[in-house]
Amino acid sequence: MKTSPLAGKPAPRAMLVDVPRLVTAYYTDMPDPAVPAQRVAFGTSGHRGSSFKRSFNEGHILAITQAICLYRTRQGISGPLFLGIDTHALSVPARATALEVLAANGVDVMIAAEDEYTPTPVISHAILTYNRGRKTGLADGIVITPSHNPPPDGGFKYNPPSGGPAGTAVTRWIEGKGNELLEARLAGVKRVPHERALRAPTTHRHDYLHPYVDDLGNVIDLDVLRGAHISLGVDPLGGAGVHYWKHIAERHHLDLTVVDETVDPTFAFMTVDWDGQIRMDPSSPYAMERLIGMKDRFDLSFACDTDHDRHGIVTRSAGLLPPNHFLAVAIFHLFRNRPEWSDAAAVGKTVVSSAMIDRVTAKLGRRLHEVPVGFKWFVDGLLDGSLGFGGEESAGASFVRLDGSVWTTDKDGFIPCLLAAEITARAGRDPGEIYAQLTHELGEPVYDRVEAPATPEQKTRLADLSADQVTLTALAGEKIQAVLTRAPGNGAAIGGLKVVAESGWFAARPSGTEDIYKIYAESFRGGDHLRRLVEEAQTIVTAALTSSPPRAGALHDPRE
Repeated sequence: MKTSPLAGKPAPRAMLVDVPRLVTAYYTDMPDPAVPAQRVAFGTSGHRGSSFKRSFNEGHILAITQAICLYRTRQGISGPLFLGIDTHALSVPARATALEVLAANGVDVMIAAEDEYTPTPVISHAILTYNRGRKTGLADGIVITPSHNPPPDGGFKYNPPSGGPAGTAVTRWIEGKGNELLEARLAGVKRVPHERALRAPTTHRHDYLHPYVDDLGNVIDLDVLRGAHISLGVDPLGGAGVHYWKHIAERHHLDLTVVDETVDPTFAFMTVDWDGQIRMDPSSPYAMERLIGMKDRFDLSFACDTDHDRHGIVTRSAGLLPPNHFLAVAIFHLFRNRPEWSDAAAVGKTVVSSAMIDRVTAKLGRRLHEVPVGFKWFVDGLLDGSLGFGGEESAGASFVRLDGSVWTTDKDGFIPCLLAAEITARAGRDPGEIYAQLTHELGEPVYDRVEAPATPEQKTRLADLSADQVTLTALAGEKIQAVLTRAPGNGAAIGGLKVVAESGWFAARPSGTEDIYKIYAESFRGGDHLRRLVEEAQTIVTAALTSSPPRAGALHDPRE
């Protein structure tokens, strides 16, 4: 992947999104459902697109919201719907559109007091808090966010009463119904004017901030953190948690400084990501250039993406920790310092996350639960306590409360950041130092991800690969131990394949949003071995993509 000459530098004015034009396009450009790129399409985290590309416009939100209302009726979901937005420019107009449909359908909607932005984990926390102990009249939610995506993008995702991302069966139903409504030119969509929707008896103002912030002491050991007097710096990256961090510091008496509270839908304060895009990715050293530059100012520094469901940890010892490194440290700490957790609680990881997690889990004597890409696969386990932790290599994670009960079933950027401080307070060493200790004992992996172009047909073919299409017996000089097209933890299709040898592995899967495929690879034998893994992975995938077309009736969706 070629790195842009702008990477890590302040965003030049010429590349900033024209917000008035973006919002105008949202209202004036109607998507054409005959064009695949303009249809409703739910990937691993909802429907995403841009009004400039006619892939996220008012028509989409009208259709999707009406489809959600029909789904709620079909499922007997009659409790309130918790509605939240992030700071992307398209989030505010999308909320207005959604509210018009929800009010017309008589749905009780909880919108934030004073129109505050609402992080994704806070919506999950609110749903679960409301539903605790209830059997009927359950709540659900909508989060309007494209996560860390560039400023022209919008996103819209549905969280059912389980509090986390909706499963594939749910999203396919909503997607299908939404496209039917688009094809019918929105006939069947109920809607009232926005002013009426705001005044409707079903529209309620809700305090999202204080219940979430007040509850943090039940998931993080804040007593040990307060006692250590650790200095913390936070950059919210102009995201939905921008006003939460100050309240966290005040409520829990932490030495925590918010280094920038700027909210700007152009995200002009960001440094440019590796590919020349503005992207609020807290795991990217290019996007995190400002905070990395302040690493010696604080004992620990944090950042979260725009909807605050991903985390970035900057340590004095190692700078910005790659997500896989911190996940391994977090697991190592949590399962040794949560005495009330069940002995049966497992460690959840996705198939493309580091094998260091496997080794740490084995050292702890815990069960590993390996699932396909997508946080939705952790929802049930976090909900019933069979998982203590669920994490993704893309810097998304959540874990259960101190007493082992559910905290959130969606990714939570706040608690991994605060956990990094708890770890430092208890161990007297920061997470970077602890990761170095783990590699000394368990081996030091090197990890990479590469991308290559793929047509929609090739992406479908890759998603439908079978293990017998891999005829090689060795990978980078080692005997192949396993060829997986289904995740070991739950047997679900991974939408690609994973090949495992003793000292390394690779996984290949199509992108859910772009015409590319991704290869993830990791080696415990160094950079040269990693390069061999990637080269052989590309050979295997190329052969698969040029083989015969996928068999009829293939069930695997490349967007999963």
